[in-house]
Amino acid sequence: MQLRPLGQSKLEITPVGLGCWAIGGGGWQFGWGAQDDAASVAAIHRAVELGVNWVDTAAVYGLGHAEEVVGRALAGCASRPHVFTKCAMVWNDRKETSTTLAPAAIRQGIDDSLRRLGVDVIDLMQIHWPTQEIAEIDGAMEVLADAQRRQKIRHIGVSNFSVPQMERALRTARITSLQPPYSLLRRTIEPDILPFCAAHQIGVIVYSPMLSGMLTGTMTKTRAESLPANDWRRTNREFSEPRLSRNLAFVEVLRRIGARHGRTPGEVAVAWTLRRPEVTGAIVGARSAEQVDGWIGAATFRLTAEEQAMIEAAVPPKEGV
Repeated sequence: MQLRPLGQSKLEITPVGLGCWAIGGGGWQFGWGAQDDAASVAAIHRAVELGVNWVDTAAVYGLGHAEEVVGRALAGCASRPHVFTKCAMVWNDRKETSTTLAPAAIRQGIDDSLRRLGVDVIDLMQIHWPTQEIAEIDGAMEVLADAQRRQKIRHIGVSNFSVPQMERALRTARITSLQPPYSLLRRTIEPDILPFCAAHQIGVIVYSPMLSGMLTGTMTKTRAESLPANDWRRTNREFSEPRLSRNLAFVEVLRRIGARHGRTPGEVAVAWTLRRPEVTGAIVGARSAEQVDGWIGAATFRLTAEEQAMIEAAVPPKEGV
């Protein structure tokens, strides 16, 4: 796989990275249902075996559990991938989550992530979500800059930030990357955020390029309606009518295009996000080694201009929903 520089850093990453949200399992607000840890470790090992050189996780995934699983996987990797994680989302004894940019919480979050991951340094530490008070970004960035000087983290990133929030963060320290949502069915970053990142040499690693499984080609109406109660997608409007049927019909267009090249609909969806020059890489989730095999081809697959036009013409409308 061709490596791409992440922002202004010397860190070079593959076009796809393994996302570890789902391997946190169920039992928390944004869980994906029960998950087998051995299958999670196997997925990470398979991704690394196929050349993927970074994994992306977060403290809040599984309320710390995903980082622990990543740590187990790292201990058994023949070659260690870069480790990206996130801070600023915390939880209480009742498993209720919230976001805080309080310096003490960010500092504690870094130390807790280092311990759970079993590493001496985190390659990219990202603020998971901003708060409504933009001034709170200052203190959080100061803590991250201090952790960088102390060599606890190598690079600083942000996630789900707007242009004004990134401008505020840049007043304190350099931002290596932004992590925003981006897919064929979620394109709000195109007008302003992607141009801003390009102008400021901020790398972009997009999440949910397959819209949390909707565009994989394995989602069906029956499966969507049968998602377990502890799967957050059960209440997501993209997995409910009337959008569900529209989205599934759209996936069939991706399937037909992918069939021309021996690619899955999911690989087509991921490759579409990578067509943008501002996008450094895409975070793709997997709960098993087999799921990795289903999207790994997106790292090298490129859509033709004709195929991109076909996809654009088929994107389902959102009006009236």
